[in-house]
Amino acid sequence: MDKQPATYILASERNGTLYIGVTSNLIARVWQHREHVVEGFTSKYEVSVLVWYEFHSAMEEAILREKRIKNWNRAWKIRLIEEKNPYWNDLWNEIAG
Repeated sequence: MDKQPATYILASERNGTLYIGVTSNLIARVWQHREHVVEGFTSKYEVSVLVWYEFHSAMEEAILREKRIKNWNRAWKIRLIEEKNPYWNDLWNEIAG
């Protein structure tokens, strides 16, 4: 699972600030967000809880999905999260083991 294209959503808390991203290594990228290794939006707003992710067979698919989700209204994004994660649990342990 280390190297596979993925689209993901991080949150600061339930119904909090959201961040939508794409990566080829979900574990490494989420770790970077959690540890605030890179300065930017997620560090500034303390957005580090993995609440949703989806794997793809190709990076192009993951990027397209990220762009589409970013253009959605907030209610649609929340619905997407809550379909698979109704309590907004941190999915870090699910991906990191």
